[in-house]
Amino acid sequence: MNILVLGGSYFLGKQFVKMAMGEHNVTVFNRGRSPLLLPQVKELVGDRHNIDDLKQLGDRTYDAVVDCCAYDKDDIVAIFRHLRAGCKQYLFISTCDVYGHGLGVMLDEKAPFERRSFDGEAGQYITGKVALEEELVACAAKNGVFYTSLRPAFIYGPDNYAPRETMYFHWIEKAGQILHPTDATGEFQMVYVEDVARAILGALGNEAAYDQAFNLAPFPMTTYESFADALADSVEVPFERVPVTVQMVTEKQIPLPFPLTMGESNRYDGRKALQLIGSYTKLEDGLRKTAAL
Repeated sequence: MNILVLGGSYFLGKQFVKMAMGEHNVTVFNRGRSPLLLPQVKELVGDRHNIDDLKQLGDRTYDAVVDCCAYDKDDIVAIFRHLRAGCKQYLFISTCDVYGHGLGVMLDEKAPFERRSFDGEAGQYITGKVALEEELVACAAKNGVFYTSLRPAFIYGPDNYAPRETMYFHWIEKAGQILHPTDATGEFQMVYVEDVARAILGALGNEAAYDQAFNLAPFPMTTYESFADALADSVEVPFERVPVTVQMVTEKQIPLPFPLTMGESNRYDGRKALQLIGSYTKLEDGLRKTAAL
């Protein structure tokens, strides 16, 4: 297949490109800040928000577009506007955060989207992804293209730019300890970056993935306790768990990466995606691979 990857030079996009390039013809379009420099991959340098840069996409024909970096309303509209030769499938990397928060039930792919507006970068991120989910469906219908939406929970793994597991690795390396909220009741789901990349590969050209959405969310849920246990299994040096309370974390504004309370937690049903990937990587195995790099 001829595949256009929007983004593709870092974290998930980079992982997918490396997995796909031996099997498919891959072209990446991004700002060129971290060039891949892979002989099997064609790289186009440009900003998706610059009309002149998007003209590079004009007459090229692609079987599929993999969009790893759409965050704001009209991001997908702009790509369709400049793909004059069209494509057969548009695969959008969304997020489980598009669902309504605090519903207290297991959320599958048919759960309602979040319609409230929240403050800050997180709120802007959710609003943007919800708008793009609806934009994806409308653009695909208008242009006669199949769409696929992948909605991962917390992604972790090598080159993660989000301060999640990397924060803990840094604490262990520098201080031999981690902060451990002993009274935290929060639950969360972490999906290994290779699993998301495998889901993209599994969805490409797959009729069962056409006009479908897939949550990428392993079960059972992870807690701060089970996460610390998985860390202990994944790193080669022992570390101390420094006990803190949720109140201490809140008062001192310690930026722990996961929900601290059950009220902040959401549960996502990730079973449908098993038809794309077969199984999820165990947390301790994914952390072990990440820590080794």
